[in-house]
Amino acid sequence: MNELGTFIATYGYWAVLAGTLLEGETVLLAAGYAAHRGLLDWRLVIVVASVGGTLGDQIAFALGRWRGSALLSRFPFLARQAPSLHRLLERYHLSLILVIRFLYGLRIAGPMMLGTTRLGFLRFSALNAIGAVLWAIIVTGLGYSFALVLENLVSHVERIEQEVLVGILATGVAFGLWRSLGHRHRKNTPPPR
Repeated sequence: MNELGTFIATYGYWAVLAGTLLEGETVLLAAGYAAHRGLLDWRLVIVVASVGGTLGDQIAFALGRWRGSALLSRFPFLARQAPSLHRLLERYHLSLILVIRFLYGLRIAGPMMLGTTRLGFLRFSALNAIGAVLWAIIVTGLGYSFALVLENLVSHVERIEQEVLVGILATGVAFGLWRSLGHRHRKNTPPPR
Protein backbone atom coordinates (compact mmCIF):
# COMPACT_ATOMS: atom_id res chain seq x y z
CA MET A 1 0.00 0.00 0.00
CA ASN A 2 1.37 3.46 -0.84
CA GLU A 3 1.66 6.33 1.64
CA LEU A 4 -1.69 7.86 0.65
CA GLY A 5 -3.37 4.47 0.99
CA THR A 6 -1.86 3.98 4.43
CA PHE A 7 -2.95 7.46 5.47
CA ILE A 8 -6.52 6.84 4.28
CA ALA A 9 -6.67 3.42 5.94
CA THR A 10 -5.37 4.92 9.21
CA TYR A 11 -7.39 8.14 9.39
CA GLY A 12 -10.16 7.61 6.84
CA TYR A 13 -12.92 6.62 9.26
CA TRP A 14 -12.05 9.52 11.58
CA ALA A 15 -12.22 11.88 8.60
CA VAL A 16 -15.62 10.44 7.66
CA LEU A 17 -16.88 10.96 11.23
CA ALA A 18 -15.55 14.52 11.43
CA GLY A 19 -16.80 15.41 7.95
CA THR A 20 -20.27 13.99 8.46
CA LEU A 21 -20.74 15.84 11.73
CA LEU A 22 -20.80 18.94 9.52
CA GLU A 23 -21.69 19.02 5.84
CA GLY A 24 -20.06 15.74 4.87
CA GLU A 25 -21.01 15.11 1.24
CA THR A 26 -17.52 15.68 -0.17
CA VAL A 27 -15.86 13.56 2.51
CA LEU A 28 -18.46 10.84 2.04
CA LEU A 29 -18.09 10.81 -1.76
CA ALA A 30 -14.33 10.48 -1.29
CA ALA A 31 -14.85 7.67 1.24
CA GLY A 32 -17.08 5.82 -1.23
CA TYR A 33 -14.35 6.20 -3.84
CA ALA A 34 -11.74 4.93 -1.34
CA ALA A 35 -14.00 1.99 -0.48
CA HIS A 36 -14.15 0.98 -4.13
CA ARG A 37 -10.35 1.15 -4.29
CA GLY A 38 -10.18 -1.21 -1.29
CA LEU A 39 -8.78 1.39 1.11
CA LEU A 40 -11.88 1.48 3.34
CA ASP A 41 -14.69 -0.98 4.05
CA TRP A 42 -17.87 0.48 2.53
CA ARG A 43 -20.05 -1.04 5.26
CA LEU A 44 -18.01 0.65 7.98
CA VAL A 45 -18.05 3.92 6.01
CA ILE A 46 -21.87 3.81 5.99
CA VAL A 47 -22.03 3.05 9.73
CA VAL A 48 -19.58 5.84 10.64
CA ALA A 49 -21.31 8.31 8.28
CA SER A 50 -24.72 7.42 9.71
CA VAL A 51 -23.48 8.04 13.25
CA GLY A 52 -21.75 11.31 12.27
CA GLY A 53 -24.74 12.55 10.28
CA THR A 54 -27.18 11.70 13.05
CA LEU A 55 -25.07 13.31 15.78
CA GLY A 56 -24.42 16.44 13.72
CA ASP A 57 -28.11 16.99 13.07
CA GLN A 58 -29.06 16.16 16.67
CA ILE A 59 -26.63 18.82 17.88
CA ALA A 60 -28.04 21.35 15.40
CA PHE A 61 -31.61 20.47 16.46
CA ALA A 62 -30.71 20.84 20.15
CA LEU A 63 -28.98 24.15 19.42
CA GLY A 64 -32.13 25.34 17.64
CA ARG A 65 -34.26 24.24 20.58
CA TRP A 66 -31.94 25.93 23.10
CA ARG A 67 -30.92 29.14 21.28
CA GLY A 68 -33.14 29.14 18.20
CA SER A 69 -34.66 32.62 18.48
CA ALA A 70 -31.26 34.20 19.21
CA LEU A 71 -29.71 32.40 16.23
CA LEU A 72 -32.57 33.39 13.94
CA SER A 73 -32.21 37.02 14.95
CA ARG A 74 -28.48 36.82 14.17
CA PHE A 75 -29.10 35.37 10.70
CA PRO A 76 -31.90 37.35 9.01
CA PHE A 77 -31.94 35.05 5.97
CA LEU A 78 -32.83 32.09 8.20
CA ALA A 79 -35.39 34.18 10.07
CA ARG A 80 -37.10 34.99 6.75
CA GLN A 81 -37.14 31.28 5.82
CA ALA A 82 -38.49 30.09 9.19
CA PRO A 83 -42.22 30.69 8.48
CA SER A 84 -41.97 28.74 5.19
CA LEU A 85 -40.16 25.92 6.92
CA HIS A 86 -42.77 25.82 9.70
CA ARG A 87 -45.59 25.60 7.12
CA LEU A 88 -43.77 22.82 5.25
CA LEU A 89 -43.17 20.99 8.51
CA GLU A 90 -46.88 21.09 9.38
CA ARG A 91 -47.84 19.55 6.03
CA TYR A 92 -44.89 17.24 5.28
CA HIS A 93 -43.04 16.71 8.55
CA LEU A 94 -42.06 13.09 7.84
CA SER A 95 -40.70 13.75 4.33
CA LEU A 96 -39.07 17.02 5.31
CA ILE A 97 -37.08 15.53 8.18
CA LEU A 98 -35.95 12.60 6.01
CA VAL A 99 -34.78 14.75 3.07
CA ILE A 100 -33.61 17.99 4.68
CA ARG A 101 -30.01 16.75 4.77
CA PHE A 102 -30.12 16.36 0.97
CA LEU A 103 -31.12 20.00 0.43
CA TYR A 104 -28.13 22.19 -0.35
CA GLY A 105 -27.44 24.76 2.36
CA LEU A 106 -29.83 23.21 4.88
CA ARG A 107 -27.67 20.38 6.22
CA ILE A 108 -26.98 22.30 9.46
CA ALA A 109 -29.43 25.18 9.23
CA GLY A 110 -32.40 22.88 8.56
CA PRO A 111 -32.19 20.82 11.77
CA MET A 112 -31.41 23.98 13.73
CA MET A 113 -34.55 25.63 12.33
CA LEU A 114 -36.54 22.47 13.03
CA GLY A 115 -35.41 22.82 16.64
CA THR A 116 -37.30 26.13 16.80
CA THR A 117 -40.59 24.35 16.10
CA ARG A 118 -42.82 22.27 18.37
CA LEU A 119 -41.51 19.06 16.79
CA GLY A 120 -40.80 16.49 19.51
CA PHE A 121 -37.19 15.56 20.22
CA LEU A 122 -37.82 11.78 20.03
CA ARG A 123 -39.76 12.04 16.77
CA PHE A 124 -36.99 14.13 15.23
CA SER A 125 -34.33 11.74 16.57
CA ALA A 126 -35.96 8.66 15.04
CA LEU A 127 -36.59 10.26 11.65
CA ASN A 128 -33.17 11.90 11.71
CA ALA A 129 -31.46 8.53 12.24
CA ILE A 130 -33.39 6.98 9.35
CA GLY A 131 -32.55 9.96 7.13
CA ALA A 132 -28.86 9.73 8.09
CA VAL A 133 -28.70 6.05 7.14
CA LEU A 134 -30.38 6.74 3.78
CA TRP A 135 -28.06 9.69 3.17
CA ALA A 136 -24.96 7.65 4.07
CA ILE A 137 -25.97 4.80 1.76
CA ILE A 138 -26.82 7.08 -1.18
CA VAL A 139 -23.79 9.40 -0.98
CA THR A 140 -21.33 6.55 -0.29
CA GLY A 141 -22.90 4.65 -3.17
CA LEU A 142 -22.43 7.64 -5.47
CA GLY A 143 -18.73 7.84 -4.57
CA TYR A 144 -18.36 4.09 -5.04
CA SER A 145 -20.20 4.22 -8.38
CA PHE A 146 -18.09 7.13 -9.56
CA ALA A 147 -14.94 5.08 -8.88
CA LEU A 148 -16.43 2.13 -10.76
CA VAL A 149 -17.36 4.28 -13.78
CA LEU A 150 -13.93 5.92 -13.74
CA GLU A 151 -12.22 2.53 -13.55
CA ASN A 152 -14.28 1.22 -16.48
CA LEU A 153 -13.62 4.38 -18.46
CA VAL A 154 -9.88 4.15 -17.84
CA SER A 155 -9.77 0.46 -18.77
CA HIS A 156 -11.82 1.29 -21.89
CA VAL A 157 -9.40 4.11 -22.72
CA GLU A 158 -6.45 1.76 -22.15
CA ARG A 159 -8.01 -0.76 -24.55
CA ILE A 160 -8.60 1.96 -27.14
CA GLU A 161 -5.04 3.17 -26.66
CA GLN A 162 -3.79 -0.37 -27.28
CA GLU A 163 -5.94 -0.68 -30.40
CA VAL A 164 -4.72 2.69 -31.66
CA LEU A 165 -1.12 1.69 -30.94
CA VAL A 166 -1.58 -1.58 -32.85
CA GLY A 167 -3.16 0.40 -35.70
CA ILE A 168 -0.26 2.87 -35.77
CA LEU A 169 2.28 0.03 -35.72
CA ALA A 170 0.42 -1.86 -38.45
CA THR A 171 0.21 1.31 -40.57
CA GLY A 172 3.91 1.93 -40.00
CA VAL A 173 4.83 -1.64 -40.98
CA ALA A 174 2.54 -1.49 -44.02
CA PHE A 175 4.00 1.85 -45.10
CA GLY A 176 7.53 0.51 -44.58
CA LEU A 177 6.76 -2.60 -46.65
CA TRP A 178 5.08 -0.57 -49.37
CA ARG A 179 7.99 1.83 -49.51
CA SER A 180 10.51 -1.02 -49.45
CA LEU A 181 8.68 -2.93 -52.17
CA GLY A 182 8.24 0.24 -54.19
CA HIS A 183 11.93 1.03 -53.85
CA ARG A 184 12.85 -2.51 -54.99
CA HIS A 185 10.42 -2.27 -57.87
CA ARG A 186 11.98 1.01 -59.03
CA LYS A 187 15.45 -0.49 -58.62
CA ASN A 188 14.58 -3.53 -60.77
CA THR A 189 12.72 -1.56 -63.40
CA PRO A 190 14.98 -0.53 -66.30
CA PRO A 191 15.08 3.17 -67.02
CA PRO A 192 12.99 4.31 -70.01
CA ARG A 193 14.90 4.71 -73.30
